[in-house]
Amino acid sequence: MSTDPAASQTRRTPFIAGNWKMNLDHLQAVAFVQKLHWTLKDAGHETDTVEVGLFPPFTDLRTVQTLVDADKIPFALGAQDVSAHDSGPYTGEISGAFLAKLECRYVIIGHSERRQYHGETDEIVASKVAAALRHGLVPVICVGETAEDLETHGASAVPVAQLEKALAGLASGSEVVVAYEPVWAIGSGQAATADQAQEVCAKLRAVVGDALGADAAARTRVLYGGSVKSGNIARFMREPDVDGALVGGASLVVDEFAAIIRYQKHVGV
Repeated sequence: MSTDPAASQTRRTPFIAGNWKMNLDHLQAVAFVQKLHWTLKDAGHETDTVEVGLFPPFTDLRTVQTLVDADKIPFALGAQDVSAHDSGPYTGEISGAFLAKLECRYVIIGHSERRQYHGETDEIVASKVAAALRHGLVPVICVGETAEDLETHGASAVPVAQLEKALAGLASGSEVVVAYEPVWAIGSGQAATADQAQEVCAKLRAVVGDALGADAAARTRVLYGGSVKSGNIARFMREPDVDGALVGGASLVVDEFAAIIRYQKHVGV
């Protein structure tokens, strides 16, 4: 794979994304978003230094969108999944067209829980990435290896292969976000080391360069996810190819998520 030395030096706005998974109903979502906004504002957080993304359940999206618009809250809105189909007899699925109408900017695709519990293959993930782009959504493409994969193939082989398939056939320069989420770290409390994250994220950036071009590689944000918390985020963010985090459980606790967003204020950063 080709690499571009400038890619790791290009200024990319850090992206801290909170994946709520199947938590918080629409009323709870209102209270959460308001409290998070107030907490960051009270702490003097500068909104142009870090992009904050919220990924609520589908049933919360309209409520959160309305609140964010009305109160001019500087959070980007994203969905947790999207259908590969634009419309038709697909009961229970959500079209990218619907998400775009709700002013979603991002959509998570290929999360390990979708792969594990819903049988999503690399081919399905690729079709969903294409669908997201058709509707002007930015796919947050999740890749990662299980503990068995890690032992058998090493840390980067599986996520690199997953990303290659997800990007195959896309137009040069397509806008994507990549999230490296080692499955063995998600919810385990045992995050990867910063060195491990950097090694894999650098290889994933090279895949983006091969598939979408050097300019795309330089501007694409590569996130780390897997037991991210306020106590370890700063270590990851020091690495040149880690541009943010996809946060699960910790994104449901206002003070903790706010501290992750404000990682630049942590001692030693």
